[in-house]
Amino acid sequence: MSTHAKRERLLLADLLEAAGPEAPTLCDGWTCRELAAHVVVRERRPDAAGGLLLNVLKNRLDAAMAEYAAKPYEELIQLIRTGPPKMSLYALKQIDEAANAVEFFVHAEDVRRAQPDWSPRELDPVFSDSLWSRLEKLARLTGRRSPVGLVLRRPNGQTAVAHKGAPVVTVTGEPGELTLFCFGRQDAAAVTLDGEKEAVAKLTTAKLGI
Repeated sequence: MSTHAKRERLLLADLLEAAGPEAPTLCDGWTCRELAAHVVVRERRPDAAGGLLLNVLKNRLDAAMAEYAAKPYEELIQLIRTGPPKMSLYALKQIDEAANAVEFFVHAEDVRRAQPDWSPRELDPVFSDSLWSRLEKLARLTGRRSPVGLVLRRPNGQTAVAHKGAPVVTVTGEPGELTLFCFGRQDAAAVTLDGEKEAVAKLTTAKLGI
């Protein structure tokens, strides 16, 4: 049975392939080639991927990124499609779903929404609920650098506190859009923000995310 992570993985590979290696993305100014290299390094080079969190490993991460970015683009796409090596923790279904469903969703939207002709994608309710469940667990982590109080709200009224503080800004949207907002894609997320004008302005330019 296919998982959300598996479906988002294949969608991301298709989007990267269709866009081409030099197309822009929403991710830190990377091209699709650089984003593809990031995905592959994260799964296949755990010795270097730690540089995403630890400065002491940043040089190793940069070297691995450069190595993979230099590979033929088609090879990178195929490595994403086939997934991690069998000995990788990511090869375990439960870990893949927990670690990659949100990761691949966000990066797929990084590719889609950087293109001039992109259109909204309607997510199935089960996947939306899954994204919300993950966001509830990650809310305080993604919102820890918020300069204001931050409350996330679904259209159905469910809420999650991402950051305690005052004044408070309430961000309302579907789970997918709230996920993008909390992972630093505020400008690209289809959400509404309610709160004091200055607080809203500060939140929209804050560095959110893990």
